[in-house]
Amino acid sequence: MNSLFLTGKNMQLKDRHKQYWRQNLHLTGVLLAIWFVVTFVVGWFARDLQSVTFLGFPLSFYMSAQGALLIYVALVGYYAYRMDKLDREYEVHERDQ
Repeated sequence: MNSLFLTGKNMQLKDRHKQYWRQNLHLTGVLLAIWFVVTFVVGWFARDLQSVTFLGFPLSFYMSAQGALLIYVALVGYYAYRMDKLDREYEVHERDQ
């Protein structure tokens, strides 16, 4: 209830908090969309991808055996990097000791 009546500095803090979460949710949404494509769309079109080869293997085999795992690790790494940068930008990061 107190947040409805914030003014001055507290109002700016509330606006920055909304901006922070908006950027956080946007990043999460984009990364989840990439995850969905890698996990489900590539599998759905696996037969169509048989004709495309990567390192001598059909692309569908490569994506299921190696590519998807590498993309998942890259997504987690990018999320951690970007959230650290966002946390520092909005001054909500954990203090270095």
